Amino acid sequence: MTAVPVFLYHSVSPDPPSWIAPFTVRPGRFAEQLETIADSGLRIVPLRRLVAAQRGGPPLPDRSAVLTFDDGFADFHSTVLPLLAFHGLPATLYVTTGALRGRPGWTAGTVFPPGSRMLSLRQLVELDGYGVEIGGHTRTHPQLDTLPADRVRDEVAGCGRELEDLLGHRVVSFAYPHGYSSPAVREQVRTAGWSSATAVRDAFSSADDEPLRIARLMVRADTDRDTFRRWTTGSAAPVAPFPEGARTRGWRAYRRMRARLNVPYRAVS
Repeated sequence: MTAVPVFLYHSVSPDPPSWIAPFTVRPGRFAEQLETIADSGLRIVPLRRLVAAQRGGPPLPDRSAVLTFDDGFADFHSTVLPLLAFHGLPATLYVTTGALRGRPGWTAGTVFPPGSRMLSLRQLVELDGYGVEIGGHTRTHPQLDTLPADRVRDEVAGCGRELEDLLGHRVVSFAYPHGYSSPAVREQVRTAGWSSATAVRDAFSSADDEPLRIARLMVRADTDRDTFRRWTTGSAAPVAPFPEGARTRGWRAYRRMRARLNVPYRAVS
């Protein structure tokens, strides 16, 4: 299997709120990482090309990679987009619809902590017009694998309906909040009509990976230059697909138990 780095970013900001700071990359470091990608010979392709290859379509170009961004922070519009445009790079942005500023009933702090700077409805429409692929990331960013089936359905299918109503066209790419899923959750995603879904797994994807559990490499604030460089060369991480481990299953059981006791594990504080 040929390793395909699917890079996962959240916020790109010089002054993030404390809760997202560990998952935020500074603008200068992000620009440097794009240069590292270019120098490595990686070719950034749209997510749909990877998904098509995984579903038996045309093979990927050699040395392919994908850029993805989760949640819908406003800095994607102000900081990330200009850098992507400068390099001519495609990307997929997964949006939590309940956090979009300006939506009916929106109140700051109801989805992400107060002070979080999220995209507005207008900015999202602009990004769609610029050619950024907009994907779904649920309505309220829950841990889907701890929820009852009806709640999962509302979060997964409801998010898609909201995005399609706003953008006026179909959206097909989904990302699991916190990277958490389960066989039952993935079946709900398939039933809702999403053609792909990304997880985390801290691993490379590949043309043999699972389209509804695509592995990604999370770029964090403390991701050092050498680790990122090694990712661009296809080393320093396993290659998916690989089976779900006992540790992952045990972690899910623990979080489900806490949810049943009404003391849910706080994935983000």
